[in-house]
Amino acid sequence: MATFGFNGRVALVTGGAQGMGREIAERFGREGASVVVGDISEDGGSETVANIVKAGGKAVFLRTDVAKAADVNALVQLAIDTYGDLHHAVNAAAIEGEAPNLLELEEDNFDRIIAVNLKSLYLSMRAQIRTFIDKGHGGTIVNICSTNSYRPQLGQSAYTASKHGAVGLTKTAAIEFADKGIRVNGIAPGSIDTPMLRNAIQRRAGGDPSGSLGRLSIIGRFGTVQEIASAAMWLSCDESTYTFGHILGVDGAYLSR
Repeated sequence: MATFGFNGRVALVTGGAQGMGREIAERFGREGASVVVGDISEDGGSETVANIVKAGGKAVFLRTDVAKAADVNALVQLAIDTYGDLHHAVNAAAIEGEAPNLLELEEDNFDRIIAVNLKSLYLSMRAQIRTFIDKGHGGTIVNICSTNSYRPQLGQSAYTASKHGAVGLTKTAAIEFADKGIRVNGIAPGSIDTPMLRNAIQRRAGGDPSGSLGRLSIIGRFGTVQEIASAAMWLSCDESTYTFGHILGVDGAYLSR
């Protein structure tokens, strides 16, 4: 596994209570960063912090509803109050909520998915970029997008719309703040073995992943959270300083078909 140096840096991760967000937060900790974890799940977020500290790192947690500006601002302020700075952010918080089709998608379900998956990126990047500028240095942001950003799935109209929007926000922020040394990029994960994926398979296929594997992967396996974390580390580290507004597919060639 490649290593990336983040000693003396401060990294913030939303959606850090489980899955990709947890692995990214823990990887930042192992790579030397002081980590600020935000998630709506207090138990999961606290467990992530405990894992980082147990491994010798530094981390704090704040319960955060990423769809609320006050919560997002408080999470960024926690980084400043605790560690004095902020250098990196990965916005990984997301939810799904399916309906058989658009006509059966309830309005409140649509609104919540858009709020958590898309509005949250606006709120998070706004607070993060303001802090980078106030501190007088650049910074990096990685937004977790999706293969749905490019290829829609049946029964996922709101989720797909939110992830299309995530790409638009990421690319626009990238060109608006590149001249300030702020690098904004994204990752489009394919089918990654996470609790969210397992829950979706449970609803669709009764928990048997074999039926979904052939449709979602062309290499015979799901991706791992470690592979997503490695991509996030590269986009955040000083080895990718010429990379702006890029959406990195980590998808086992799913988007190549």
